[in-house]
Amino acid sequence: MVQSIVKNWQGEQVGETSFDLRVAKEETAAHIVHRALVRQQTNARQGTASTKTRSEVRGGGRKPWRQKGTGRARAGSIRSPLWRGGGVIFGPKPRDFDLKMNRKERRLALRTAFVSRIDDLIVVEEFSEQLSRPKTKELVAALARWGAAPEAKTLLILSEIAENVHLSARNVENLKVIAANQLNVFDLLHADKVVVTASAIEKIQEVYSA
Repeated sequence: MVQSIVKNWQGEQVGETSFDLRVAKEETAAHIVHRALVRQQTNARQGTASTKTRSEVRGGGRKPWRQKGTGRARAGSIRSPLWRGGGVIFGPKPRDFDLKMNRKERRLALRTAFVSRIDDLIVVEEFSEQLSRPKTKELVAALARWGAAPEAKTLLILSEIAENVHLSARNVENLKVIAANQLNVFDLLHADKVVVTASAIEKIQEVYSA
């Protein structure tokens, strides 16, 4: 059971909240979180890099000079990998980089990564109604009141992303906004501060508890 204070729009403490998420054992926690992180970054690779072998490069069908008598090394094609403009030896070809990980393991890694950030976790009340119109300055000021400095990389987790919040946050360089049901290990570990609404914590428990 993890306890945390709840702040309002002005940055004042208005209550407490708690959540209980099952995490990995201490001796295996780093390993499973690392596996989930490697999987996420690897699966993000497009795998579309491609080079041409000597058989795929245009030209090179004619023997450039006769086999003997010229004093030069024998050559069968101007598209040999040894030649400028030739093919590439063992170059990349399109491939699938996907790594597999069991669903239960993925969720366990997410819960473990989330709970591991408890020292940098800031819980706030739902604030979307405070932004009657998109206003980046007001959102940045609120983050500073909560304890997330403008220069710090901040992850904002919401139960639902309101339009005004999205428009206010999209131009802030060090701020990333995600929905509670779209948690990922990289964003959780990459951020300096994790700001989450009380309703988002309920959503996280509902979605990731099993």
